[in-house]
Parts: sequence; C-alpha cells; structure tokens
Amino acid sequence: MIKEENKRECLRLLEELGCSCVIASSDGIHAGWRRGVADLHACYEESPERLRGAFVADKVVGKAAAALLALGRVEELHARVLSRPAAALLRSNGIRYTADAEVPHIINRKGTDWCPLEKLCDHAPDARSCLPVIRSFLETMAKAEPGRGSEKRLEKVSGKALENEP
Repeated sequence: MIKEENKRECLRLLEELGCSCVIASSDGIHAGWRRGVADLHACYEESPERLRGAFVADKVVGKAAAALLALGRVEELHARVLSRPAAALLRSNGIRYTADAEVPHIINRKGTDWCPLEKLCDHAPDARSCLPVIRSFLETMAKAEPGRGSEKRLEKVSGKALENEP
C-alpha cells in the first residue's frame, strides 16, 4: 500500500506546478504538462515500468486515460475529475481510485460535446481495446496540429522514490 505522505506530495505537486499529471513510482516523482493522455501514453510506451505499482494524480481522467493506467498496472489514482466509464474500467482492473468529482463523461475543451477520445473509447470492451484507438487518435492529432507533442515532456520533479507501507 502506498504511503499517505507520497500521495499528499503528488497532490501538492499537481496543484503547485500546474501540471496535468503526477506519477510517483520507484524511480521518483514525474510530472507531465501536455494535453489529454499524451504524457500517460508516452510513459506507457517508453517507460512502462514507471507505471507499474505507481500512484498517479491527474486533473481529468476519462476512459482512455484509465485504459493506459490499467495497461500500465498502476496501483492507485486520484483524479480531480473522473468519468463514469473510466471509474468502471478502473474497478474492473482492480485499481483503487478517488476523485473530487465523478461525471457521466468527459467533455471537449469547448464544452460543446464529449471529449473526442472519450467518445472513441466509449464502446471498447476493455483497456486493451482502447490502445489502438488512443494511438490512432494521437497520430491524427500530431498531423493536424504540427508541433503538438513537442511541448514539455514528462519530467522528474523529485528523486524521492515511492515508498510503500509495510
């Protein structure tokens, strides 16, 4: 079980740094600033061991982000906003979670419709089925918005490794 002080540190950093997510794992605490699931996806693809057994604090978690957390075998999540489909996927994968608010679905940045990735993953039966959808979406967005993804990447913000309670 993850120590409460580590969880509090992640939540403090999420607030103070203004980042989108904070990941506490055995190799320290990392923060991400990119939009959507970009940082979680990069972490899953490039450093999957960082997610295994980690505590993640995130601003907004929809089904796609939850799928990446499940595939990465994260131990626990705290989200400011969590969609019901994400909560169901986390539960079905045995991931403990808390949320400041649970909503029917994540909405897009304009507030006019569902988040496009939430909509695309809506009917996926499990986390594994979401992965090709996420990859395709991120590739399409990178082509549509040159420079997207070149923003500040996941960055180590503390060398303090995740400690578990005995």
